[in-house]
Amino acid sequence: MHQQYDPRNRDLIVNINGNLVHRDLAGVSPFDSSVQGGDAVWEGLRLYGGRVFRLTEHLDRLRSSALALAFAEIPSHERITHEIRRTLEANGMRDGVHVRLTLTRGVKYTSGMDPRLNTSGPTLIVLAEHKPPVYGSGGITLATSAVRRFPPDCLDPKIHHCNLIQSILAKIQAIQAGADDAIMLDSRGFIAETNATHLFVVERGVVRTPTCAACPEGITRAVVLELCARHGIPHEVRDLSLTELYRADEAFCTGTMGELVPVLRADGREIGGGPRPITERLRGLFRELTTSEGTVLVP
Repeated sequence: MHQQYDPRNRDLIVNINGNLVHRDLAGVSPFDSSVQGGDAVWEGLRLYGGRVFRLTEHLDRLRSSALALAFAEIPSHERITHEIRRTLEANGMRDGVHVRLTLTRGVKYTSGMDPRLNTSGPTLIVLAEHKPPVYGSGGITLATSAVRRFPPDCLDPKIHHCNLIQSILAKIQAIQAGADDAIMLDSRGFIAETNATHLFVVERGVVRTPTCAACPEGITRAVVLELCARHGIPHEVRDLSLTELYRADEAFCTGTMGELVPVLRADGREIGGGPRPITERLRGLFRELTTSEGTVLVP
């Protein structure tokens, strides 16, 4: 699995602090906090038929992360929604679109770590791309990375920050192992998530996923747990070991960019080896939800 260039994105219009510019002309200052130290938070949204799915939940998480990082100013939900709408309209987008929101602490008057050097307010970047679910529908392979997810006493995973080096290092190891993505463990050796998604296993009809002790509070993860509760599918949130993944009847990953995708192999071991009825049921229920719910941004 490797994302390919989509020619529809050749002339994208990007939104930086309300300024709509061609992708080739877009840029942020070298004094911006995102450049200086990855001092920024982000969200990924998906557009279905003119509606953004779970927009409020994503904007709540963005605000929560910015509050945790003590941003002096945070744009309102209304302002961010307005800029998303303007960006989609400028690109003529309505469906099959992924939107990356980035909110940085803003531009510093001189380089350095001190947040008091930021006096110009935050930088809001809205990047909308034509992008179907990145994993396709066939399934992915995983390999366990030696890079561990931080526990809350090192860096709280509830902060959805833009310093993604930990995930990038794990992804590099997965690529070198010939896998699509990396399984990342917590400091105790239990599964946290992958480098980009949350991980679920199914054993004897029970859907299980790790706690959020060492991974972000995923929006799609929460939707899957809601669907399980709503449709009577047994489910648990608890510590999971690699052994439980290896012996699972089914496994799948969740995320806004990739939706729900089956895991075919992990560390070279075939997972399940047969039909994936619960994964397919949840994928169907998720599709039904995304076609009926969401905040209308494009008529």
